[in-house]
Amino acid sequence: MSEELKNFRAQIDGIDDELLKLFNQRAALAQQIGHAKKGGVVLRPEREAQVLQRLAAANSGPLSAQSVTALFTEVMSHCRALEEPLSVAYLGPHGTFSEAAVFKRFGHACAGVPCASIDEVFRKVESGEANYGVVPVENSTEGAIGRTLDLLLQSPLKVCGEVLLAVHQCLLSQDADMATIKRVYSHPQSLGQCQDWLNTHLPHAERVSVASNAEAASLAAKEKHGAAVAGKQAAERFNIAVLAANIEDDPRNTTRFLVMGNQDVAVSGRDKTSLVMAAPNRPGAVHDLLTPLAKHGVSMSKLESRPARAGLWEYVFFLDVDGHQGDAKVAAALTELKQVAAFVKILGSYPVAI
Repeated sequence: MSEELKNFRAQIDGIDDELLKLFNQRAALAQQIGHAKKGGVVLRPEREAQVLQRLAAANSGPLSAQSVTALFTEVMSHCRALEEPLSVAYLGPHGTFSEAAVFKRFGHACAGVPCASIDEVFRKVESGEANYGVVPVENSTEGAIGRTLDLLLQSPLKVCGEVLLAVHQCLLSQDADMATIKRVYSHPQSLGQCQDWLNTHLPHAERVSVASNAEAASLAAKEKHGAAVAGKQAAERFNIAVLAANIEDDPRNTTRFLVMGNQDVAVSGRDKTSLVMAAPNRPGAVHDLLTPLAKHGVSMSKLESRPARAGLWEYVFFLDVDGHQGDAKVAAALTELKQVAAFVKILGSYPVAI
């Protein structure tokens, strides 16, 4: 080993020793904060968002902003666990993209609670069996997740955050030759995200919808001539080979998840507000719903209609707007909106995903 290499490694060892001291100093302060809260809420999403935004802005490289965010998410996760380990429900089983979203938002020091359905995720949080829940709400290729929207309308839970997860699908199989595959399992959303690729490469294979990509991988691992569309994490968990990677039709394929909880989130400085509303049955009613937003200069980033299930051809509208409901212009727009809408429910204000 050269002297130059020895010197570099000695410098790294010294930095690692200093980092260890600083990590423990931070953890000790987190413990003191926990004692000062005297049983208060452990997770403050607005505070964590401010920390990550500040560090990403101050980053001078060579680490990317994404790497800095991931590193400090883990640091905060392990420090937070010294106050109280958080349990987070998600659509399971292990190995799903929902589980990956949990770890991206909460770090690996949280306790993941896999659930059999999105309904069960909501129930776990509503009953107090889990502190938070993470549910998929929309995909950039396949659109909104209808069941999540329905439950948002019904549930007393509040949206406390969002997670954006780049979704890269793989074809998994125990068969070494793709030509022998007769059946492909996956969640309906994932099949839709890869339909062009499947049409081209496996046009004669039967496509079978299952509850999750992890279940698909589990089935394919046991079945000769079977395959699954799932993520690499599922391949690793079920010890099944990746025959083809990144088979999604859109390389920018992204799923948005919502964090559900029982708390109101304070202003972080870069926020979003989600709400659902219904228009009265009269001409121009939908236009009237949007007028307060335009009047007060509130930008709308999403508008999604959904059958109200209250009557034939009646709809509710899900909106995301820029800003916190505590911001003056958002508050003014919401006040006027409530005067013209037949129904308004504020789902929550929360930091924009980093």
